[in-house]
Amino acid sequence: MKLTSLLEHLQYEVVRGNESVDITTLVFDSRKVVEGSVFVCIKGVMSNGHEYAEKAVSMGAIALVVEEDVAIDNDQITIIKVDNTRKALSFMSAAYFDYPAKKIKTIGITGTKGKTTTAYMVQSILERAGYKTGLIGTIETIIGDLRIPANNTTPESYYVQEYFNKMVEAGCDCVVMEVSSQGLMLYRVGGFTFDFGIFTNLEPDHIGPGEHKDFADYTACKSLLFQQCKVGILNADDSHLEEILKNHTCTVETYGMSEKADLRATNVDLHSRLGNLGVTYDIKGLMDFHVQVDIPGKFSVYNSLTAIAICRHFNVPVEKIKEALLSVKVKGRVEPVAISKHFTLMIDYAHNAMSLESVLTTLREYNPKRLVCMFGCGGNRSRDRRFEMGEISSNKADLTVVTSDNPRYEEPQAIIDDIVVGVQRGPGKYVAICDRKEAIRYCILNAEEGDVILLAGKGHEDYQEICGQKHHMDERDLIKEILEEMTEEQKARL
Repeated sequence: MKLTSLLEHLQYEVVRGNESVDITTLVFDSRKVVEGSVFVCIKGVMSNGHEYAEKAVSMGAIALVVEEDVAIDNDQITIIKVDNTRKALSFMSAAYFDYPAKKIKTIGITGTKGKTTTAYMVQSILERAGYKTGLIGTIETIIGDLRIPANNTTPESYYVQEYFNKMVEAGCDCVVMEVSSQGLMLYRVGGFTFDFGIFTNLEPDHIGPGEHKDFADYTACKSLLFQQCKVGILNADDSHLEEILKNHTCTVETYGMSEKADLRATNVDLHSRLGNLGVTYDIKGLMDFHVQVDIPGKFSVYNSLTAIAICRHFNVPVEKIKEALLSVKVKGRVEPVAISKHFTLMIDYAHNAMSLESVLTTLREYNPKRLVCMFGCGGNRSRDRRFEMGEISSNKADLTVVTSDNPRYEEPQAIIDDIVVGVQRGPGKYVAICDRKEAIRYCILNAEEGDVILLAGKGHEDYQEICGQKHHMDERDLIKEILEEMTEEQKARL
């Protein structure tokens, strides 16, 4: 493969050597360099790839792509200079895998909340309608039967293109992916145009060192998706819609509950039956039918509306949409665990103040006899989060069960003590049980008729991080073990 073929959509300067050199692999991690590689020097938060340029050459790289000057003594090495190596990597990766996004329908979902659930809803509907659909997101990447655990919501551009290519090879018709603000800011989804770009909602998040300098920057990065898609499908009810659409280049459609939305939800009703919480509503506007989703809360209306708005473009029959929405479940996102018809048990990923307040507010709308919230906070993270989450739980839940969650290098009890300080600022009752399995056992054995119990913080995670080691721990397994260990009398109460 000629280096020029990877550079065809980039502006660049040949600092040294021959841009027509043959290369064997495209690499941005110096540890993966082999003989004949082109090494792209990426500037990251923790390290700068330019510092590894000499190492890459010593390992066999014959070309470097840089945005800073590098001192390489070997005159045989080709050096290409660009304004931004992250952007260059995205376009080079697309070319390296022969532009797979042109061979598959691409759906990108951005927003503060709802990306994960909406992505799974879209995949479920499209799969049920006969479209083989890949997924890239916070929890995992799905390519046919292959599931790859995720490190980032949106992977580096090389992996995005590699996954697209594998999906094409696996016979996928389309891919739905979560697009984070970081992913847009760092060109992880550069090098191609999405067929559909989706906006769910916007709230202050990911603001701080190494992320976004302020809310305006966060908003601006989210808006980039709508300069990089053919059709934009956006939440008409979000107050930041106008900012998100600034400088957009796409055709625009909207969804929501207001009259101005192209696809509208009306007659929204929260339902609770046999330990299941969900919503029903009627769709008006671009489509007209009744919807039931067994995932609680008004946000489930928005998430499912988004999925319907997308799948409308694939001409999915209404019955297929209704069937898929009724059966879809997302791991760790207000995920019901059916163990009793007398109370509701759910697992959710809420692990910061904003997400915990949101999910507890949602569950409170179902008027449970008691709302019980079990959670912990991660070690070696802001102590303020512990106080905030404790206070929120005490204000929103009737009973808070404080436990351990990824203590890392801190003493679990010290973290719990901090959370309790926050809990005591509110009116709710609390108990503190350090062992997470025992905390779950307490919640189940002390459940009352009509309770809603939320196990918050772990969600899809299946480990507990202690002193640098990740120990397997899946709350679903813990629940199963607890049920197996219960006496017959205890089981009879479920």
